[in-house]
Amino acid sequence: MKTVRSAPVKVSSKTPTGIAGFDEITGGGLPQGRTTLLTGGPGSGKTIFALQFLVHGARECGEPGIFVAFEETSGRIVTNAETFGWKLTELQPKTLMFLDAQPLPDLVQSGDFDLGGMLAALEAQVCTMGARRIVFDALDMVISLLPDAAAQRREIYRLHEWLLAREVTAIITLKAGSDENGSLSRQPFGFMQFMVDCAVVLKHGVVLGVSQRSLRVQKYRGSGFDEDEAPFLIGRHGFEVIVARAIGRVDTQVTNERVSSGIKRLDTMLGGGYYRGASVLITGFSGTAKTTLSGAFAEAACQRGEHTLFVSFDSDCSEVIRNLASVGIRLDRFVKNGRLRMLSARTIAGSAEVYLARIKALAKEHGARCLVIDPVSTWSKPGSDLSAQSVAERLIDWSKGGGTTLVCTRLLDEMSGPVEGESPLQASTVVDTWIHLNYLVQAGERNRGLSIIKSRGTAHSNQVRELILSDAGVTLADTYTAGGEVLMGTLRWEKECAEAAAHEVAEVAGKLKRVRLDAEEAELEVRLKSLQVELEAKQAEKALLIRSTQSHEGELSRGRTRMRELRGADAAKPVGKEDSP
Repeated sequence: MKTVRSAPVKVSSKTPTGIAGFDEITGGGLPQGRTTLLTGGPGSGKTIFALQFLVHGARECGEPGIFVAFEETSGRIVTNAETFGWKLTELQPKTLMFLDAQPLPDLVQSGDFDLGGMLAALEAQVCTMGARRIVFDALDMVISLLPDAAAQRREIYRLHEWLLAREVTAIITLKAGSDENGSLSRQPFGFMQFMVDCAVVLKHGVVLGVSQRSLRVQKYRGSGFDEDEAPFLIGRHGFEVIVARAIGRVDTQVTNERVSSGIKRLDTMLGGGYYRGASVLITGFSGTAKTTLSGAFAEAACQRGEHTLFVSFDSDCSEVIRNLASVGIRLDRFVKNGRLRMLSARTIAGSAEVYLARIKALAKEHGARCLVIDPVSTWSKPGSDLSAQSVAERLIDWSKGGGTTLVCTRLLDEMSGPVEGESPLQASTVVDTWIHLNYLVQAGERNRGLSIIKSRGTAHSNQVRELILSDAGVTLADTYTAGGEVLMGTLRWEKECAEAAAHEVAEVAGKLKRVRLDAEEAELEVRLKSLQVELEAKQAEKALLIRSTQSHEGELSRGRTRMRELRGADAAKPVGKEDSP
């Protein structure tokens, strides 16, 4: 069952360490003006943690610090820290001072010494520098040389009282075995765990031959903190604690902007492409074109002018570029102009935490807006399975927080189905879009199929489409079904040919029918025109007949009138009038 992380309670009296992630899980840093006990085994990073705490105070907070070395000399410490780029020589001696306090051989043999002289000299230096931070590194090297437990307790209490009186923020480092709850408490100075206000345990072990580092805040008086173990790294810039998103942290800004997958038909199936800042998982068996799809996405991103980081765990970068060029994906041009940076992760050794830290650093350095990891399933091999799952979740959380569009591929076992099954890396549960590639065997052929299992926040196709790779590029075939099954390969080709032939026959039949109808239409138009002419002739004949009749009647009327006039006949009487009496 997954543990729910509680949000650290922030208090004002805290001193930031400058260690990425640690200040977050403690709600601000170490207790100000109080003492922190830092324990861990050899090589766990105690000295680096403490020195980075001082460097941050001197450089960023204006708080001078003193490093008291009981084991290594200050010269060796400064030399070892040069690789982190802290430039300690610029801080010495005004804001950062080293004090060599290794016991002299004659004192070691007699056991007759105490910390009084050292603290007196330290008192003067604190006043001169105005030091607010101090580190006692490997205090157990001196305390264990005292003759008895009473002397050891006396000197530890002396140191503790001195620190309380000066109200400086202090770190005391002690060596401890892998079992911090047992080995340290059984030592004579183990009671320091109960004396200090904050106790931090560093662990460094090997799991399945891979180095694993983790940190846990064991106690923190007066403040809430994240009680779970957190993995950490010692990278190019020092100590870095890897933490997940805490409750109460501001949510990531989301957008409706779409980015192309590099395949037009896949964009259509996704309703327009991937969401900007989304996490995409492409799963499939070996050879199903997972790298091809991720390469198409990288090419499309570079064509938009976006800086892209491509991390390959299976092949060298030159091989990936060559192989993708065979399907029309040309990444070499973008590598040359600096828009695309490719990294072969075979050069990275270590755990999944190391992979994540390295990838984050490279993405930040390159200014990448798009990130491809092929395949992310490699992370489940080195180290513990739980660590790999946690790293995958933090990768997705980190990419969302920065608005980086993330595409990961995941290699599935040939014997598994289209789900991740018992795989320790259940990345599909946290990604936004899950695309699955598989093989369909039909008619003695093995063809690639693509389906979208989920895509949050957008409508997406539920069809299985054939993925076709050719010299012309990558595309998805139209859907052809028969008997409820999707046809692919030769069967799809036969179906396409049959449909093309049927379409051609239908087209010819349609043309013949159109010709016949055109002829019938022309015939009807001729007949209609003939009838119109005949109608016009009849109408003209009728009009002529009417005019002839009217003219004949007029001539007859005029003839009768003239006849009466010639005969001297009486004038005609007006119509409708009677004779007078």
